[in-house]
Amino acid sequence: MCIVRHGETAWTVTGQHTGRTDIPLTASGEERARALGARLREMRFDDVFTSPLQRAKRTCELAGFGASAIVDVDLVEWDYGEYEGRRTAEIRAQRPTWELFEDGCPHGESAADVGARADRVIDRLRLRAGNVILFGHRDMLRVMTARWLQFPALEGRRFYLDVGSLSLLGYDHTTSEPVIRLWNEGSLSAEPANGAPQKT
Repeated sequence: MCIVRHGETAWTVTGQHTGRTDIPLTASGEERARALGARLREMRFDDVFTSPLQRAKRTCELAGFGASAIVDVDLVEWDYGEYEGRRTAEIRAQRPTWELFEDGCPHGESAADVGARADRVIDRLRLRAGNVILFGHRDMLRVMTARWLQFPALEGRRFYLDVGSLSLLGYDHTTSEPVIRLWNEGSLSAEPANGAPQKT
């Protein structure tokens, strides 16, 4: 299974939590999506799924898969509730110990909530015989990766995804051995060397 995080948006540049706010890609995000399409054309996919939010759908389209894509509402990004549009530093000014995966968001989702959606996606994908590609969002895809590996949803915090990146999830020998085969390939983001996180 191939998973693609959408391209750059204005809020990924400014570091704002972007859950259900439906904002477009930047020109740079669109350029990256087209470049990603060149890489993906080397692969064959039997099924294509995308989040309903335009930043994921547009990435899917520009990568060359829009015509065959099926919208899956479970692929939508984490609902950040009251923290939508806010930066982590702003949130921690009020809640100094706040961590997204541990604490969730007021009037939004917890990691367990997102994990339940991820489990539904995984259950459906495991019924598919061929190769599948998903276009989605950073934190949802991180949680889904944790659940794919049979870890608690909380452990999604350990898998970082840059904008416009490509990853592959699969198996080792059998379906009882889920693995990461490729992670966060092809990112062109200008993330600081100190690892300061870029928001979804």
